[in-house]
Amino acid sequence: MHRRALLAALAAPALAGTLAACRGRSGAGQDDPAFDPETLNPRLAALAERARPGILGVAAQDLTTAQRIATAGDRPFPMDGVWKAALGAAVLSEIEAKALSPSEILTIEDVDLSPPPGAVADAWPAHGRYTVEDLFKRAVALSDNTAADVLLKRIGGPGAVTAWLELRKVEGVRLDRYARQLLPEQAGAASFRADWKGQAWRKAVLATPEATRRAAQQRYLADPRDTATPLGAVRFLEALNQFELTSQDGRGRLLRLMEAAAGDRLRPALPAGARLAALTTWTPYDLGLCAADATLAMVQMQDGRRFALAIFLKASPLEDEDRTALIVDIARTVLAGAGKA
Repeated sequence: MHRRALLAALAAPALAGTLAACRGRSGAGQDDPAFDPETLNPRLAALAERARPGILGVAAQDLTTAQRIATAGDRPFPMDGVWKAALGAAVLSEIEAKALSPSEILTIEDVDLSPPPGAVADAWPAHGRYTVEDLFKRAVALSDNTAADVLLKRIGGPGAVTAWLELRKVEGVRLDRYARQLLPEQAGAASFRADWKGQAWRKAVLATPEATRRAAQQRYLADPRDTATPLGAVRFLEALNQFELTSQDGRGRLLRLMEAAAGDRLRPALPAGARLAALTTWTPYDLGLCAADATLAMVQMQDGRRFALAIFLKASPLEDEDRTALIVDIARTVLAGAGKA
């Protein structure tokens, strides 16, 4: 998203603010179960079959009634870039605890640079000083890996965020590595260095011998680190929605950034009048596979009901267009079942 579009999106009312206004307003059928397992389970099973030999994991939760539905809900999947939602919540918690100031200046060194996407790395060294607030917006709304890594380091590292989530009873979501560690390991490349910024990074990856990349890809797919279960991911969104992670204002700030980040990928799946806050990311297609495709979304229906949705696809041979069509069909199937009045 261009910076001007991002700023415009951030100026719009947050989905969370609308949610707060809707609290206490009873939509038609709002107290009834939203999901019909007898209908949805066979449909999700058919979609999982369509995804093969890739592995599909889906979970959805009605945030009003707490009803859940899932397929492979307890199976860990690579998070790819959606881990930045957890980082954003942790940063907001630190700010609210007065352990971190939005105006604090953080300096970017060459050892802090991470692979793309990342305008912060691209601008270095000409621009190397940013406020916490600026890095926070870039990390969540623009998936900037350098911004995310610098913030993650400032609040104690991946293990600190995982422990913070566990203390708040968000299980099945774990952060273990910085992006600057994870992405080279995932690709079988050498440690990231400053002259690999921008397009040079992809060239460096493709210059890595195919056998090395393939072995690294298989290790990544089997690695329990930096993964989430679909049920753990929707539990994160439930905790965010219920102010267990941050305040009402903090929830609004994070969801506003996720609205800005949502893009167009899931739009065709939305019922009329629905609003979307989402992170949806995927690894580059390589060696006949997309190793990880991940979606974390909060959807508000026109009548005010709220739903959390997590979709993970692992080791998919589908190329981008076909994989997007599958993800949209999954979201449409879940949300159509939830969209009844």
